[in-house]
Amino acid sequence: MRAATYLIPIVVIAVVGVLSSIFIVDEREKALVLQFGRVVAIKEEPGLAFKIPLIQEVVRYDDRILSRDIDPLEVTPLDDRRLVVDAFARYRIADVNKFRQAVGVGGIATAENRLDSILRAKTRETLGSVSSNDILSSDRATLMLRIRNDAIAEALALGIEIVDVRLKRTDLPSQNLEATFERMRAEREREATDERARGNEAAQRVRAQADRTVVELVSDAQRQAEIIRGEADANRNAIFAGAFGADPEFFEFYRSLTAYTRALQGSNSTMVMSPDSEFFNYLNSPTGVASE
Repeated sequence: MRAATYLIPIVVIAVVGVLSSIFIVDEREKALVLQFGRVVAIKEEPGLAFKIPLIQEVVRYDDRILSRDIDPLEVTPLDDRRLVVDAFARYRIADVNKFRQAVGVGGIATAENRLDSILRAKTRETLGSVSSNDILSSDRATLMLRIRNDAIAEALALGIEIVDVRLKRTDLPSQNLEATFERMRAEREREATDERARGNEAAQRVRAQADRTVVELVSDAQRQAEIIRGEADANRNAIFAGAFGADPEFFEFYRSLTAYTRALQGSNSTMVMSPDSEFFNYLNSPTGVASE
């Protein structure tokens, strides 16, 4: 009975000791076994692992890809147009032993602070070597890759692998935003004024060309009209001359009838003339022949 009384505590202590010497490594993490602060074992594979109770301790680190937002920072590109850049990085702990040696007991918080310093320095260095138009254009994907590649070596010294770096937002500083808008507005107004001036100049050229074309067409039409009129008068005179030569008496009669038609109109039907006037030669003749 007394043996059983001593045996039970021993068994309990043994069970507790065995249980405290066993730990489980999750597939999403890596573990370090420390003895008096010194790394004695690295557990990267998931499953059961063992340690010495009371003497050794286990420190766990996340093995997944982690995200880190970088505080907005102000950069000055080559054209001295200051920009505020908001970025973030994705990283993972690649070497858990080196990570422990680099950050000590500070863990993830200390590592992220140091990673921030690296990324901010590389972001300023890379974006300061190009113009603001390059940063704001679609080419900034190349710039993000440059930032990542430049920061990889320094991050590996911390046991960290940088997977990706992205620029989330690129804005002008608030104090420069209004001035920039005013400058852009002035530039657009100047361009609009130049366009209107060029349009007015082109319109004046078109109007001048049209006016000259009108003058040329009218002048040419008048010239052709005068030519045709002259030719018609010449033909008429030739016909009259031919008719007069063929029958002078008939021509004289025709001209008299024309004179009567023009003279004896509604508004001019009263005339005071001598009856024996030559104007009435054909009217006074009973035979329709002009008297001698």
